[in-house]
Amino acid sequence: MVNNVLGLKVVKWARIAVIAGVVMVGLLATPFLIPMGTYITQVEQVASQKLGVPVKITSLRFAFLPTPRLNIGGIVVGSNAELSVDKVSVVPVVSTLFSKTRVISRIQIDKPLVKKAALDILTSLPKQQNAPTEPTSVVIRHIVLKAAKLEWPDIKLPDIDADISLSDANKPESAEITSTDGKLKLVLIPEGTKQNITLTADQWALPAGPPLLIDKLQMNMTLEENRLLIPNITATLYRGKVAGNAELNWNKDWRANGKLQIDGLDVTEPTRLMSKSTHVSGRLSGNGTYSMSAKEPAQLADKLIADFRFKVDDGVLYGLDLVKAASILLKSGQSGGETRFDELAGLLHVVGKQYELRDLKVSSGLMAAKGGVKVLPNKSLDGVIEV
Repeated sequence: MVNNVLGLKVVKWARIAVIAGVVMVGLLATPFLIPMGTYITQVEQVASQKLGVPVKITSLRFAFLPTPRLNIGGIVVGSNAELSVDKVSVVPVVSTLFSKTRVISRIQIDKPLVKKAALDILTSLPKQQNAPTEPTSVVIRHIVLKAAKLEWPDIKLPDIDADISLSDANKPESAEITSTDGKLKLVLIPEGTKQNITLTADQWALPAGPPLLIDKLQMNMTLEENRLLIPNITATLYRGKVAGNAELNWNKDWRANGKLQIDGLDVTEPTRLMSKSTHVSGRLSGNGTYSMSAKEPAQLADKLIADFRFKVDDGVLYGLDLVKAASILLKSGQSGGETRFDELAGLLHVVGKQYELRDLKVSSGLMAAKGGVKVLPNKSLDGVIEV
């Protein structure tokens, strides 16, 4: 009798296991049985119409495991692939699929590549969407970016991962963006119409201009429409400290201005990055102001206007005609090509690629020199030195 009962239970559980296995196989096989390829052309046409540029999609599939989702692969937007995505996974809240407001719990975008020209596509969208606004019928809770790449001329940006949480109105509630190499991190927290942003960096090279290596960086920022305020910048690099503030505006052209203070920065390596033939060694301290204005952000460095009062202690001035003009400053045993100094001070005035040293003062032992020197864009020098 006992054996019969046990046998019936075994048979029962075996049937349940078989049924579960069949269901599992069905869930795995169903996405491949549904002919989604017939819908790709329709989706491409709708997307092309909305964006105003060609849109191509390689694959479109439903999956039920680990959770129900729509997988879209091989997305290319624009005639010249201004935007491309390896894969997009859309995970809906199943209980809302037949509701008036549908909820997407998560959208994951793998390996998106965004070129500068993609901004032209995005900025043209409001001109095409003349229909009156309607209450949103789709709510997105979460957007995840994996290994996103931005291609911008003359700017080397790292690949990034992003984790963005959205409100019921599909506006960012919080965001965390990190470079895939872990050297850069940005945290965004909205406050009314503003976005409070904190940027930290560790062993990070500047993406534009000379590749200066920053040991530590922290920037506290506020973003509002076309304006970015940076009231606090602190950084350590080349055994010195840098502090300052900045404001960036791109309402029409790109404009930036701010203040900068430097304390004890070793200038040997930075000057070598800027010029192979002319550089200075020593410890730099000083402060000043700067402004820039250009059509494109990559052009800002070439449009720099700055005045910086500086002092360099215990250094050497290499490769300048200052040595020829004030050779008496050379200490005994030294030959041409460099000037050793106890203090080098003055005002650095920058306009684009032209540098001018005003109120220049050099002291070396009992001797001193003063004057002014211009470093022209072709690296030639012009100036007067009095010893």
